[in-house]
Amino acid sequence: MPSEHPTALLAVIGGSGFYKMPGLEEVERWQPETPFGPTSDEIMIGSLHGKRVAFLPRHGVGHRLMPHEIPVRANIWALKALGVQGILAVSAVGSLRQEIVPGHMVVPDQIIDRTRGGRPTTFFGDGLVVHVGFADPFCADLSARLVESAGRVGQTVHAGGAYIAMEGPLFSTRAESHMYRSWDASIIGMTAVPEAKLAREAEIAYAMLATATDYDVWHESEADVSAAAVAEIVAQNVQSAQRIVADVALNLPADWTSTAAGALFGAIMTDSRRVPEEIRERYARLIEGRLS
Repeated sequence: MPSEHPTALLAVIGGSGFYKMPGLEEVERWQPETPFGPTSDEIMIGSLHGKRVAFLPRHGVGHRLMPHEIPVRANIWALKALGVQGILAVSAVGSLRQEIVPGHMVVPDQIIDRTRGGRPTTFFGDGLVVHVGFADPFCADLSARLVESAGRVGQTVHAGGAYIAMEGPLFSTRAESHMYRSWDASIIGMTAVPEAKLAREAEIAYAMLATATDYDVWHESEADVSAAAVAEIVAQNVQSAQRIVADVALNLPADWTSTAAGALFGAIMTDSRRVPEEIRERYARLIEGRLS
């Protein structure tokens, strides 16, 4: 990695309302150039409890980007350039279960992808065919740390559950919401895909702290989800999420490394002799040492 880049062990991708990370010290601001264009916003890199942590607001400061407009490939590429080993993705979600009350947190362990193919979900192509395993989309280690940290700060948290990744930007129909409940899904949101998929291709561990803001539209006695209702509870959730993230950083070993390291080994299907040199150069940050 070029010496002029800052470095970070951990990255926080902030969702709705989560536009800054209190406690960051010795902050550097970095607006990277990537092969996939600019990132959602400038990246802030600083020290949090002695760990180098990068912070990136997913929708841009002021919430300027729709879910399908988020430049996820640029975001993940930039975090890879920083040497990030793990991503904590904070995201507002709707609850699909009675016991997940708005204001509670969820650390999911599975994803059901209901996006519609308009978002790039891979870095690769252009003559380089890669099929990475994705059976367990979230890092079990980072997820466990999020659950433990939530307990330490006194936040109600649900460990595990399936996240429905919907296309948006409209919320669900009532029929869809009931269907997702019949699938035994726990929460619904618009941003885990392609974020989790691209993190896996970049060999960065990925875990999500999902903050429940509403009951979607399935609940008979609660108001239907709306932007106004989401905004009302987001501020409370953000403060709790910030405390949890800070606690994870405090307790993360300084030598912690990605549980997704090596995800590309055996995943590259293209004969290395047939990969054009310009493609090798373009994807060098990801595939160096991975081509057979």
